[in-house]
Amino acid sequence: MTTPSASSATAAAAAPTGPRPVSYTLIFAASLGNALEWFDILAYGYFAVAISKLFFPTKDPTVSLLLALGTFGVSYLIRPLGAIVLGAYADRAGRKASMLVSILLMMVGTFLMAVMPTYGTIGVAAPIGVLIARLIQGFAVAGEFGSATTYLAEHRPERKGYLASWQWSGQGLGNLLPSIFGVILTTALTPDQLLAWGWRVPFVFGLLVGPVGFYIRRHLEETPEFRTSKKSQAPVKDVLARQTDRFFLALGTVVLSTSAQYLILYMPTYAIRQLHLPASIGFTATIVSGLILTVGAPIVGHWSDKVGRTRIMLATTILFLVSMYPLFVMLTSHVSVALLIVMVGWMGLLKTAYSGALPALMTEIFPTETRVTGVALSYNVGVPIFGGFAPFVVTWLIGATGSKLAPSYYLMFTALVSLGTLLLIRRRLRLP
Repeated sequence: MTTPSASSATAAAAAPTGPRPVSYTLIFAASLGNALEWFDILAYGYFAVAISKLFFPTKDPTVSLLLALGTFGVSYLIRPLGAIVLGAYADRAGRKASMLVSILLMMVGTFLMAVMPTYGTIGVAAPIGVLIARLIQGFAVAGEFGSATTYLAEHRPERKGYLASWQWSGQGLGNLLPSIFGVILTTALTPDQLLAWGWRVPFVFGLLVGPVGFYIRRHLEETPEFRTSKKSQAPVKDVLARQTDRFFLALGTVVLSTSAQYLILYMPTYAIRQLHLPASIGFTATIVSGLILTVGAPIVGHWSDKVGRTRIMLATTILFLVSMYPLFVMLTSHVSVALLIVMVGWMGLLKTAYSGALPALMTEIFPTETRVTGVALSYNVGVPIFGGFAPFVVTWLIGATGSKLAPSYYLMFTALVSLGTLLLIRRRLRLP
């Protein structure tokens, strides 16, 4: 016969202990590494005008800028390869192992950008060197999104929206820091100083703090879900041959997020060349957007755990469709600093609302054994097509049509693609 005290002890032992507290150490580690990697990627875009003059000199400034932006876009072509290699590695060896490799490769690419001599010093070897650095960085970042997103989501399935959203918060920080550097450098330095050495400062900063991210990641533990899951021997084959529909659905969700991200990145260049505003103004506007994404992404992620991912994302997509054209009409008709900041802030707010729910949705599309490969590959096929080449395409469209409204056309097109994809996800996968 069981005594009352023994019965109470047994009941206490069997009682649920409640949800495990969120580990902010793992959030910090994954987000910091991601922020550092995106910092280096976005620094190139923010200083595209200076880089075009130093590494791609031609008699026509527009051609020089197109060459620099084209190199920015071409480096994204290697991202599917990086997603295949590092994604499959993460599904076989672990999420932590892949994150360590990606941050090491990023440090190599950043080092090359920080020390690369200009065209005036070594001639054609200079743009080739820049291209190599960008290819290495593109390969590294390709594995980062899938590994870091999955790493965060798999620690607490019931809070995956909140945890995975820190992926975008890290990217917001990686967006914010280059913008701050841009404002400081373009206001504190003369144009000659900026061309001589100022543009290298962000890359040196990224190189110095890179080892911090690597050190912190070395001390992370692997996710419980990966440790207990069945391992796929051919995750790439499984995704492309057996989960093709899931791959294309995940790809479609990325389209609007990445186009908005890279058009925000393009806004300093747009402000300089199309609106004839000082460079510091364009950077100030992107700082506002970076702050919104950094702070807002976890809020949206938490909200998506309560109301669902697709509900938030569909509403945001519709807002993109109805607001982008009139905002660009207003900006180009009445050029002002205040209106530029408001417009970029609005773009950042909508991008945050959409992207804050996106990472968790993508991890829900794929099973555990192919999750990193599926997320990484779909993301890194979408980013080169709709994101990496977005500044190049928009610059070309403006030149071909003579219309400064071209960015709004591009955003509306990508919003339609993602809108249709989200409706298919709700209908076919019936995710919670």
